Amino acid sequence: MPNIKSAKKRMELSRAARSKNRAERSKIRTAVKRVETAETSEDGVARLTEATALLDRAATRNLIHPNRVGHIKSRLARHVNGLS
Repeated sequence: MPNIKSAKKRMELSRAARSKNRAERSKIRTAVKRVETAETSEDGVARLTEATALLDRAATRNLIHPNRVGHIKSRLARHVNGLS
């Protein structure tokens, strides 16, 4: 447990950021799973749009590395294109 005031503040801030980041990553994982489990092409395209928006936002905020985001988006797009 920190004794210095600034260290306590950093601890609180990092705890808040950690919980926000975990929630965001969880939301992304759920969106990706929804795309992967899509039955029809139309449903897949709609879910892919949502997942892409979340992934792009995560890349912009450096929550997930931009190259990894590109890899995931490419994989999902190939999956959706294979549905049709």
